[in-house]
Amino acid sequence: MSRTAPTDAQSKRPDPLPDEEARLRALGYEPVLARRMGGFGNFAISFSVISVLSGCMTLYGFGLGAGGPAVMLWGWAGVGLFVLCVGLALAEVTSAYPTSGALYYMADRLGGRRWGWYTGWLNLLGLLGAIAGIDYGAALFTGAFLHLQWGFAPTPGSTFLIFLAILLLHACLNLFGVRLVSVLNSISVWWHLAGVAVIVGALAIVPDHHQSPDFVFTEFVNGTGWANPFYVAAIGLLLAQYTFSGYDASAHLSEETANASVAAAKGIVRAIWVSWIAGFVLLAGLTFAIQDYAGTVNTATGVPPAQILLDALGTGGATALLLVVIVAQLFCGNAEVAAASRMVFAFSRDNALPASATWRKVSRRTQTPVPAVWLSVGAAAVLALPSLYSSTAYGAVTAINVIGITPAYAIPILLRLRAGRDFTPGPWHLGRWSRPVGWTAVGWVAVVTVLFCLPQKSPVTTGNMNYAVIALVVVLFLATVWWYAARRSYGTPTAYGSAREEAEIAESLV
Repeated sequence: MSRTAPTDAQSKRPDPLPDEEARLRALGYEPVLARRMGGFGNFAISFSVISVLSGCMTLYGFGLGAGGPAVMLWGWAGVGLFVLCVGLALAEVTSAYPTSGALYYMADRLGGRRWGWYTGWLNLLGLLGAIAGIDYGAALFTGAFLHLQWGFAPTPGSTFLIFLAILLLHACLNLFGVRLVSVLNSISVWWHLAGVAVIVGALAIVPDHHQSPDFVFTEFVNGTGWANPFYVAAIGLLLAQYTFSGYDASAHLSEETANASVAAAKGIVRAIWVSWIAGFVLLAGLTFAIQDYAGTVNTATGVPPAQILLDALGTGGATALLLVVIVAQLFCGNAEVAAASRMVFAFSRDNALPASATWRKVSRRTQTPVPAVWLSVGAAAVLALPSLYSSTAYGAVTAINVIGITPAYAIPILLRLRAGRDFTPGPWHLGRWSRPVGWTAVGWVAVVTVLFCLPQKSPVTTGNMNYAVIALVVVLFLATVWWYAARRSYGTPTAYGSAREEAEIAESLV
């Protein structure tokens, strides 16, 4: 079939779509998702998932007791630096393998099927834990808003119902297609940046009293029950490490991003360093504005940042700024559902999940993996169920996110280091910095994975135990059992085009 030669103007216009679609086919997959997201949208989804107005605010109360201001501020600065190393190393591998499967596909290609299999299950656990943590945090803040506005008294049951309503909202928004997701994420970037500026500005200008710099940067508080200050400080790093997670969203949306080999890599790195700056400003602003430390920790709202806003700004100001935070958290949760559903879709596409034929189906109208969206929010609801009877369940859910997804970040990086010169980098790479940055990233991940399996309160009881390690063991056990059932059918393709793959693609479009 002949094709009309392009004009000079047409030949100069950047058109990354054909190259990216051809690259995806070379990696083994026929494109079925809509490539409608630009570079800013790809950065925006990771920035929205990191969401300093979600992670920093929802775990601020945890930080007040696990080391206090000193650990929160210096921990944020230190953790951010190490996470940037992880992001840089991961971005390099993402540039070489821009697929929705992201981490597990990279591990499969660099280390083999079993590496890919376990990386995928860890990644999936972390993503589902992130949805539960983000949306349950939004439910907590919604309860605090209702308390300030109408005297509503939040209970575990009412908070869980709000949480389910938020999950339903995010499922419905994700069913409209990636274009709406991209637009919402782009709005989310400016909402977050403006929100941090407004909150910190109000807290700096309105209150008559502020804490001293000595208090903000050196005050150590131990409310954990553990005697060792180093142990307490290490546990307190959860606030920063939990917030700095989810930036693999850029990789999971790469099959829907133009020029993904570069845009997805840049999206990961930009999301981390912009969040690093914004989060430090937010944490400092909140901590300087604390009026009553004990009252903030034991607030009737159930959300310490809400009490800081209430004490510093009054009911009207606190209510308005809580709305800013809640909307930011809703943006964050929506972006995380998008990322998790693409992981479910990709993992099912390679026959890794039970009933894979169901979860990999894609809507012909919106080119969205509809069943994968519903599975993602349903599994997140199950993960948050212990919050109905455990006062420390939220901290455990956030730890599930960290110990699930963080090792999954390190595995492709480790395998890339092991591959050495056999690894073929993509168009975005670190050059001679690849190995030092990569080994720093792997070492950091090893440390935090151990830290967040440890108990957070003493004495340890059934009500306050860290059940994240149990969730991790259960998932790895189930993954091992399922491996023996699915190992003959599971596998990433070497090149698209086999009769079996073409039939599966046709079947997945509904």
